[in-house]
Amino acid sequence: MITFTYQPALRPALPCVYGPLDYREQRTLFQRIDSILSASGLEEEFITLILAEREIDTGSATAARLERFAKYSVLALRTNIARNLTGLDYRDFATRLADSPLLQWFLRVGEMGSIKAFSKSTCDRFSRWASEQTVRDINEKLTALLAATDPPSEQAETPATSFGLAEPIQFDDIYFDSTCIKADIHFPIDWVLLRDAARTLMKATTLIRKHGLKHRMPQEPLAFLSDMNTLCMKMTAKSHAADGRKHRKKVLREMKDLEKRIAAHARAHVTILKTRRAETNLTEPQAQLIITRIDHVLDQLPAAVKQAHERIIGGRRVANEDKILSLYDDQINVIKRGKAGAQVEFGNKLWLGETREGVIVDYQFYQDNPSDTALIKPALERLVDRQQLVIGNVWGDRGLASKPNTAHLEKRGIGNGLCPRNVNELADKLTNHQGFREGLKRRAATEGRIGIFKNVFLGRRLLVKGFEHRQLAVGWAVLTHNLWVVVRMAEAEKKRKEDQEQKVGMAATRAA
Repeated sequence: MITFTYQPALRPALPCVYGPLDYREQRTLFQRIDSILSASGLEEEFITLILAEREIDTGSATAARLERFAKYSVLALRTNIARNLTGLDYRDFATRLADSPLLQWFLRVGEMGSIKAFSKSTCDRFSRWASEQTVRDINEKLTALLAATDPPSEQAETPATSFGLAEPIQFDDIYFDSTCIKADIHFPIDWVLLRDAARTLMKATTLIRKHGLKHRMPQEPLAFLSDMNTLCMKMTAKSHAADGRKHRKKVLREMKDLEKRIAAHARAHVTILKTRRAETNLTEPQAQLIITRIDHVLDQLPAAVKQAHERIIGGRRVANEDKILSLYDDQINVIKRGKAGAQVEFGNKLWLGETREGVIVDYQFYQDNPSDTALIKPALERLVDRQQLVIGNVWGDRGLASKPNTAHLEKRGIGNGLCPRNVNELADKLTNHQGFREGLKRRAATEGRIGIFKNVFLGRRLLVKGFEHRQLAVGWAVLTHNLWVVVRMAEAEKKRKEDQEQKVGMAATRAA
C-alpha cells in the first residue's frame, strides 16, 4: 500500500466579482468541482495511481520529492479538467491562466503573495501526465462514488449526497451508441498526399541547408514545392472537361517524376546530416528529429505513389485497409456511417454508454473499426464484471441488435432494449412491452449527449496526433463531462429545494 502525505498550498479567497450570468455560472461550476475533488478523495487516488504507474518507491523517496510530485500530479489533474471546461488550446489556456483569478484559484497556483502560472509547454506535458489506464481508473472511481448507497461512516453522507445530489445515481438503464471521432487531417485525396510529402521533405531540407550542410540542387528547395503546387492546380484545372481523365493521368506522371527528384534530394541531405552533424550547432536530439521526419515520409512515399497510380492511372479501387489516409497519422480508419453531411468519416470509432441522468459510465476508443454489434459484450464485461454495477436494461439503436447480443443479455438477466431490425418485431415490442416505447424515446437523447461530448468537451476535431494521445484525450474529456453533469444535477437539486422552501414560506404567510 502506497502511503504519502499531501498538504495543498494556502490560496487566497476568490475576489468578489459582480459579473454577468455566464461568469457566475462558470464560477459556480469551478467551485463545485473543486469541492468534489477535495472531498471525494479523487485527488489522493490520482496521486496514488501515478506513483504506482511510475513505480516510485515512497519508502526511499524523500518527503520533499513526494510533496512536489503530489503537487504537480494534482495540478495536472485540475489543469486537464479546466482546459476541457474552457475549450481552450494550450497557448490560449496558459495566457488566460496568467490573467484569470478564477483559474488561478481552481488550479491553486495563486498562492499568498505570488502567482506562478505555467507555459503552454507545461500544459502540454500535463495532458500526458497520466496513462490512459490511470485516467480510466479515475473515471471508474467517480462512477463508484456516484453509485455508492452506503456512507463511509455512520455520521457521514453518501458520496452522491455530499456532492449535492438528492440520491445516488441509478444504473437501471444504460444507453449505448457509437460515433466517429474525426482525425485532424484534410480529405485524403491521392495526389494531395504527394503534395504533403513534397512539402515535408523540402521544408526539412531547407532546415538542414540553413545550418550549413548543402548538397548540389538545381534550384532552391522551396522552388520544388512551388512546382508541386503548380501541378496540383493543373490537376484540378480540367475536372469537368471531356478529356479530364486523360489530363489527370498526364499531370500525375509529372508529379511522380517531380516526387522522385524531391525524394532524392531529401535523401542526400539526410545522409550529409548523419555524417556531418558535428559541423553544425544542432544537438543530437534536434538532428534526430529532422532525420526521423524525413525518413518517416520517405518510407511511406512508394506506397503513396502506388496508391495514386492505381486509382488515377489504373482506375482500380484500393481496399480501405490498404489506403494511406495521412502521412502523419497511420492509425486512422475509413468509417462509413451514411449520415447526412458525413457519408464517410476518417478517424476512430468511439463507444459511449450513459445513464438516464447523462453520466457516461462506459467508453472505449477503438484503433480498428469493429462492428457495433460486437461491442455490447465487452461493454457489459467492463460495467458488470469490472465495475460491479447492477444493470437493469440496455438500450441501443438498430445497429446494436443481433441474435448473439439478445442471447448474451438473456444469459446475464439484463433487459433487452435494443431496437429490433425486423419491423414486425419492433411493432410488437412497441405495443406489448411496457416501457419499451418510452425507453427508445429516451435513447434518442443519447444522440444529443454524443453531440455535446464531441463538440463541447472534445472540440469538433481532436488536434492531438497519434491514437494513444487521442485515446488519452477522450478519457480526460469523459472525466470533465461527468463532473460537469454532476454539478448541473446538484444545481438543479439546489434550485428545487429553494423553490420548495419559497412555496412553503408563501403558504405560511398566507395562512398567517
